[in-house]
Amino acid sequence: MRVAIVGAGWAGMAAAVRATQAGHRAIVFEAARAVGGRARALNSTLPDGRPVVLDNGQHILIGAYTRTLELMRTVGADPASHLLRLPLDLRFPDGEGLYLPAWPSPLDALAGMATAQGWNGRDRWSLLRASVGWQLAGFRCVPGTSVATLCRSLSPTVIASLIDPLCVSALNTPAERACGQVFLTVLRDSLFGGRGSSNLLLPTTDLATLFPATAAQWLHARGAELRTGARVAALQVDDTGGPNGPRWHVDGEAFDAVIWATSCSNAASALTGSSQDAPETIANSLRAWAGTASALQFEAIATVYAYAPTAALPRPMVALRSDAAHPAQFVFDRGRLDGQHGLLAFVVSASEGDKSALEHQVLNQARTQLGLELVPVQTVVEKRATFACTPAVQRPPLAIAPGLWACGDYVAGPYPATLEGAVRSGTDAAAQLGKAVH
Repeated sequence: MRVAIVGAGWAGMAAAVRATQAGHRAIVFEAARAVGGRARALNSTLPDGRPVVLDNGQHILIGAYTRTLELMRTVGADPASHLLRLPLDLRFPDGEGLYLPAWPSPLDALAGMATAQGWNGRDRWSLLRASVGWQLAGFRCVPGTSVATLCRSLSPTVIASLIDPLCVSALNTPAERACGQVFLTVLRDSLFGGRGSSNLLLPTTDLATLFPATAAQWLHARGAELRTGARVAALQVDDTGGPNGPRWHVDGEAFDAVIWATSCSNAASALTGSSQDAPETIANSLRAWAGTASALQFEAIATVYAYAPTAALPRPMVALRSDAAHPAQFVFDRGRLDGQHGLLAFVVSASEGDKSALEHQVLNQARTQLGLELVPVQTVVEKRATFACTPAVQRPPLAIAPGLWACGDYVAGPYPATLEGAVRSGTDAAAQLGKAVH
């Protein structure tokens, strides 16, 4: 099949790789000049004038991201060479917090609970009791349950040092508003998954090299096309019929199928516009999908890059105590990851407020919690970084209309808006192509 993939973020590139593997001819359209979408490389400059490669937001992966790791291997981005694998470590600068040893699951989690610094017996017992309860319930909860409600039996220390950091980093939504069921899925596949599933995988190269740019080279070598600087505003459809259903047209070219892989807002706008000239049945499907997508609410993520010549952390990633005046939840030492010594990346999930005020607060947080005087390098605020993963949120489905699918980290699925969620969505969309010919 001749397949158009609109969008070259992680979801779109995952779809293109899987479609090409299945023997289809993939043509990827990307409005920007670079691939990667919201997880891409950025060129910047340090205060001393040296060029530096940053990311459009500091990202991490975990060992449970099986499809992402598989796809990286497929395109030649060896995870062992591109990711630093560490046991789960949520310790604060003073050493308090949870750390899991590199043991088989669930022994690593049990050992982590037993040795967590700053926890007393009541803290450990509350987490053990809740964990057993979640396992006995099959990691399912009553629909509409929030993370805060799900974890109300836990001690305040466990909530502050484990649940809140995990929830806001994985779901990018505060615990009182976050979906309990999605959080349980993340816990099941990470903390209670197989060996290494809870490991932190920290990129030692820029995000473009990590997958999308490497995938672009892999696709080119196999005859697929990647057209950057090619914005697709709408689709046209010819439903006169045929063995494979309607024919879709992108920029005047006919395709057997289309996978729409842009941001949620762009997809909703483009498909609403496409419905104007579409046959009634298809137009209704386009409008229904766009309506569901448009109803999603979004959360921002900010990454504050800051520098001092001798700045360094005791570990590659350190948890920070976060509140309204100290908004960052984690800080990363880029010197320990990609050799950019003195450069730190502070991550503010579910961020709010003015960019300059946020930057000022984070620099003050570095001063008070890390004892570091830093100079700002660049602050990246992705205002629509992820959908708000609230209880019973309705996400748009994979299938839009005959021969037309959507993929992205916001499309219906078990995972929150993560790189793994995007990749799974893309591979799932590409898997539908073979079914379209029957």
